[in-house]
Amino acid sequence: MRLTVLAGGIGGSTFLRGLLKARPDAEITVVGNTADDITLFGLRVCPDLDTVMYTLGGGISAERGWGREDETWVIKEELAAYGVEPTWFGLGDRDVATHLVRTQMLDAGYGLTAVTEALCRRWDLPVRLLPMSDDRIETHVVVDDPDQPGRRKAIHFQEYWVRLHAEVPAHQIIAVGQDKAKPAPGVLDAIADCDAVILPPSNPVVSIGTILGVPGIRDAVRETSAPVIGLSPIIGTGPVRGMADKVLAAVGVASTASAVARYYGSRATGGVLDGWLIDISDAIQADSIAGAGIHVQAVPLWMTDETKTAAMAEAALILAEAVRQ
Repeated sequence: MRLTVLAGGIGGSTFLRGLLKARPDAEITVVGNTADDITLFGLRVCPDLDTVMYTLGGGISAERGWGREDETWVIKEELAAYGVEPTWFGLGDRDVATHLVRTQMLDAGYGLTAVTEALCRRWDLPVRLLPMSDDRIETHVVVDDPDQPGRRKAIHFQEYWVRLHAEVPAHQIIAVGQDKAKPAPGVLDAIADCDAVILPPSNPVVSIGTILGVPGIRDAVRETSAPVIGLSPIIGTGPVRGMADKVLAAVGVASTASAVARYYGSRATGGVLDGWLIDISDAIQADSIAGAGIHVQAVPLWMTDETKTAAMAEAALILAEAVRQ
């Protein structure tokens, strides 16, 4: 079985663990979000790619869900002692080594796809990890400017998410550079030539949404012969993880499983979904989703352990087969 997964960071990598447990013999290609990427202290940092790489390679911090296990913070402390900003984004010493290698290779002229492949070789990943694009794309968030009342400013997504904890209203989400970007080598082929495309419970706006926003990728998902199955990142009125509700509000989408399904849309009406899994607690929304032309099934969606996540992944594949038939 060949599976293609469009994934963000923590939510996507957690789901992938379950998918690998459910189908250990599957050939899995992961298309990772790179619009969260940021340059700090001269280093190119790719948070979502690294979270998938560390998680599936066995190097992730189990406590934080991001960064390296057994991390130390000497470099961060020394930078702070010099008064170097930003201090709100922490790069651990082990993590810095990854960014040094990436930046060195990018500066030498290698594309991000080749760099990611080289980094993943060290971790012996059980999947093929591709960036969504080799081109530079960065998500910016428009917020109120605290220094100029009545005016707004755009800040990098990482500042909004990490420094401000998404506690201020987001008025607009802008993927800078996305309109001129191209899919990374192998991405369109992976979508076209697979048995199922899966959208895990990653952020539908700044993770899955930015992947689909790369010119050519949304069309590829619409045109693939494989069924496209998504899992709701919303249970009740809150996100499975993270702060998806904050950015959903910025694009005018309610924080419900039904609203997110309609935001993605049915492939029959120009969207990207064939099937949608919702949590059993949201089963009352099934008729609304089906009315939008999307096959729907209610199953437990909390990724509380690997076994339950594997059951979610298996349910997605069963729904994909039902759609295919």
